[in-house]
Amino acid sequence: MKTVKKRLPKSLRKFIRSQKALIRSRVLDFKKQEELITELYKKLLKPIVEPNQDQEAKNREDKKEMKVKEIKEIKVKTKNLKVGAKGK
Repeated sequence: MKTVKKRLPKSLRKFIRSQKALIRSRVLDFKKQEELITELYKKLLKPIVEPNQDQEAKNREDKKEMKVKEIKEIKVKTKNLKVGAKGK
């Protein structure tokens, strides 16, 4: 499987760049800078879940629901049919 790396929106990239610049100009300790930058990324970025796995699970659930609905509809239709109707 290939992992697809999505790009962030331009506005978010600009914001991150400006915040990193502020951190680097205000904080002199290199380790502290790195800690603050990683915190910034943790706040802004959500954990990435591979869309294939999430989508596949959702599709499986939808298919199961569709099968159950189809079976119920078939049962209802067969109950409503008149068996042995007399013709003239």
